[in-house]
Amino acid sequence: MKKHFDVLVIGGGPGGYVAAIRAAQLGRTVALVDKERPGGVCLNWGCIPTKSMLRSAEVLETVRGAEEFGVLTEGVRLDYSAVLKRKDGIVTRLTEGIAQLLKANGVTVVNGHARFTDPHTVAVHETGPSPLGGDGPLYAAPPVPQPARETLSGDDIIIATGSQPVMPDLPGSDLPGVLTSDGAFLLPEVPARAVVVGGSAVGAEWASLFRAFGAEVTLVEMMPTLLPAEDTEIGRALTRAFTKQGIKVLTRHTVKAIEEEGEGDGGLRALVADADGNPVSSLPADIVLFGVGRRPNAAGLDLEKAGVHTDDRGYIPVTDRLRTNIPHISAIGDVTGRIQLAHVASHQGLVAASVVSGHDERIDYRAVPAATFTRPEVASVGLTEAQAREAGHEITAARFPFAALGRAHAYGATDGMVKVVAERSSGAVLGAHIIGPGASDLIAEAALAVTHGVTLTGLADTIHAHPTLGEATMEAAMGALGLPLHTAPVRRRG
Repeated sequence: MKKHFDVLVIGGGPGGYVAAIRAAQLGRTVALVDKERPGGVCLNWGCIPTKSMLRSAEVLETVRGAEEFGVLTEGVRLDYSAVLKRKDGIVTRLTEGIAQLLKANGVTVVNGHARFTDPHTVAVHETGPSPLGGDGPLYAAPPVPQPARETLSGDDIIIATGSQPVMPDLPGSDLPGVLTSDGAFLLPEVPARAVVVGGSAVGAEWASLFRAFGAEVTLVEMMPTLLPAEDTEIGRALTRAFTKQGIKVLTRHTVKAIEEEGEGDGGLRALVADADGNPVSSLPADIVLFGVGRRPNAAGLDLEKAGVHTDDRGYIPVTDRLRTNIPHISAIGDVTGRIQLAHVASHQGLVAASVVSGHDERIDYRAVPAATFTRPEVASVGLTEAQAREAGHEITAARFPFAALGRAHAYGATDGMVKVVAERSSGAVLGAHIIGPGASDLIAEAALAVTHGVTLTGLADTIHAHPTLGEATMEAAMGALGLPLHTAPVRRRG
């Protein structure tokens, strides 16, 4: 028997469940099909579990340095099983909370693997085992090769199936101990030696995590700086911080192959080459973790039966109203190939739900904040200095170091800075880039400034509480105006 709904959402991640709730709030009947607990990769295998573990790492590092704060401790040690237990408990509480929200909003949740049978209908199949086995993730699992359990249809359909980590096709990539972030969550203990490939957010966070937990870590990145999407000054600052922490950073390098270190001992060796492809070193490791990109979860949807087009990489192109080439089918989140961040997926979900409910809304990507939860944290919004110049802007840029901030000294974290990039003539804030304590929270003010065209004067004239980390944004704006308060004035030439 076919069940019909006004809106059918496929995928229950931060885009899908938000879209389902908002569509229900707007008076539509809604069904949500998902393979595992609601929350998608973000809550189950990404944002939340990593941040839970990174918080454990932060607490461990704080306690280890407690004597600096006048607090004496003895016998500090890591209980990794307790770290994992805490992480699992947080994930369970949050996913159960989302399940209750879906129920409270009248959303019908159907567990299983959805496959299109025509442009308005999907067949829901039982989900097969995780590709990683055991307790591994189900979001990339294939359907069980049996007839569909039930059939659902919708006047409008929103595809929100997300993405999965890429494992490069390299010699030795199938060896035990070679894994992506999904497999890292299944490790029963901290590896003694870890080679992390990829210096973007995923790789940098796992490198930071493993090092805090005591591993010997080498981070390999093919680009000139870590976090290549960030302002180059920020990437260089993170390299200095990682090096100080004992992480070996190899930029302009790649891993070309992985070999077994010895017969039957379980060890590995990562063969590293320079930017010209010349072999330069062989790194011993217990694990090699790849954090080098993601690919869309679209292959198992039978999109051709719905007539939905994909690009040459398998992503689903969408308009600024999140419509695919089929007017009643929308797509949101990672599967669109736009900006692969959970908060972007959620905002796309809100827009898509409004559009299919008859409202004229559009998505705007000009002020999307990003955060990387390394130690120190990194966050940004808007244009980097290089991007602003390439776009033809006459700019002014200024930096304010946390070392000049009273709250940072009291907090015990003075490394890093806030950098503001603005249009020289108008003073409009074009971008902001932060590395240091609380960066992921501080970026909200800058995002508001970029979104609403706030100027440097607007930031500088806003009274900020003292002593706070947020004063750094105000001070950076003052510096960009040529009126630095707590840093030395810039010397004028001539």
